[in-house]
Amino acid sequence: MDINMIIWLLGGLGLFLFGMKMLSDGLESVAGNKLKFILEKVTSNPFSAVVVGAVVTALVQSSSATTVMVIGFVNSGIMTLVQATGIIMGANIGTTVTAFLVSFNVELLVPILLAIGASMILFTKVKRRRDVATILLGFGILLLGMDTMGDAMYPLRESQVFKDLIVNISGNWFLGIVVGLGITLLVQSSSATTGILIALTRSGSISIEAAFPIVLGANIGTCITALLSSITANKTAKRAAIIHLLFNLIGAIVFLPFGPLLIQIVKAISPNSVMLEISFIHLIFNILNTLLLLPFAGVLIRVSALIVGPEEAMPFEILDRRLLQTPSIAEGQVIIETVNMAELAKRNLQTAVESFINDDLTKVDQVLETEQRINALTEILTEFMVELSSSDLDIAEFVRIGDTYHVINDIERIGDHAENIIELVEEKVEKNVKISKKGKAELAQIYDYTILALDTAIESYRTNDVAKAQSVSELEREINSLHKEYRDTHIRRLNAGKVSPIASILFLDLLSNLERVGDHAMNIADTVADVEDVEEKSIIPA
Repeated sequence: MDINMIIWLLGGLGLFLFGMKMLSDGLESVAGNKLKFILEKVTSNPFSAVVVGAVVTALVQSSSATTVMVIGFVNSGIMTLVQATGIIMGANIGTTVTAFLVSFNVELLVPILLAIGASMILFTKVKRRRDVATILLGFGILLLGMDTMGDAMYPLRESQVFKDLIVNISGNWFLGIVVGLGITLLVQSSSATTGILIALTRSGSISIEAAFPIVLGANIGTCITALLSSITANKTAKRAAIIHLLFNLIGAIVFLPFGPLLIQIVKAISPNSVMLEISFIHLIFNILNTLLLLPFAGVLIRVSALIVGPEEAMPFEILDRRLLQTPSIAEGQVIIETVNMAELAKRNLQTAVESFINDDLTKVDQVLETEQRINALTEILTEFMVELSSSDLDIAEFVRIGDTYHVINDIERIGDHAENIIELVEEKVEKNVKISKKGKAELAQIYDYTILALDTAIESYRTNDVAKAQSVSELEREINSLHKEYRDTHIRRLNAGKVSPIASILFLDLLSNLERVGDHAMNIADTVADVEDVEEKSIIPA
């Protein structure tokens, strides 16, 4: 192996990895909203988790990326280990898509894909078309990298040293596993290792007997990315990384003795094509391994606990920065966490108002602590969105993140109003102020409309439902109307000497706080209409 071969091999590998990244980015962008909330489909059903893991990995073209993302979710408390285990198993199945993409003899497509992809990127401004162009160009570069690696390694067929190595691997599969593990540790991608194997088949330098153990080693080696990512995570997330390693390691140990049978099966499926044989054996192994170990997911979880150690009492970190590796999913999680924060502020408001009506001082500390939590969440979400905004988001996602800054500010202000109201409760109880039955009925009326407006605004933001957002304006008008009516009637009661001045002040302050909450609900709903407008206008003629 001379220096020229090494240079061209590394160049081809670089093209392969770059093309795979472009292909991944294009697929992720095209998937858009479907990918954004796909993890909401994950339930305690292990089979659905496997399907989600396979789909996400097929879209992001990297089982390592999927697993790192899962570690982020587990570290944030968004996902349980049961769910994570299913997704990790599915990721191993999804990653086999890359092998099939590069295993077909499509050399003539390379210049066509490159020409069409480059032309579309250079001469179109339409977002959707540019995403498709990125996919075509990425696939073309990936295949060009495969051809370059294949040409670089062609002389190996005449190398006696390489022939002896292949013979040794064919006769000693444990050596093959070590080779596959070593290559994957170096390139940080099992797909790249599989791509190298397929490139070798194009030069006639490797057989399925030698490729099989290398594929098993690559499956184990790909776990290093997740293990490194979990170093700074909590112990639950570390357990997810260990489960990934255990799954691939046990699978290699169990199925290695059945290698000859699997090889016979794939030779029957794809005769005279070692490239397809490698792709099929990769797929069949991962499917069988999942079918074997999925029923024992609980055992893997318990073993991971023995390896990592007992859980520590520590809070989960919401919006783990590992999620930034997949911007579409990160944006979806920002929306979910913003909605969670809005629900927290709404519940705090309800607690404060109920405390006012019932003269209940027992919830004061709870309301104040929740308000501090809302302030902390505001800071966390804002910092995360600053980082997310610098990633490769499409225009609709970018604008929605921009509008979410305003939504978070409105939610934080709603939390402030809950704090204002609980302070009114303290003053009301301290001064033994009584609100008339009529006054309580009026407060209940405007309070019901306020909560309904807030609920509707939050739901419209969560689902990006413009019609629901527009309905908030009617509720907000009703709140304003009731505010004016009840303020005027209360002042008349005050002038008539039917209520005390201090009762009047507290009543009007509460009324004003509820009216302001209605304004903030309207502000949240307005951002939904703005987002929809941007999405409709994002298709710009070329």
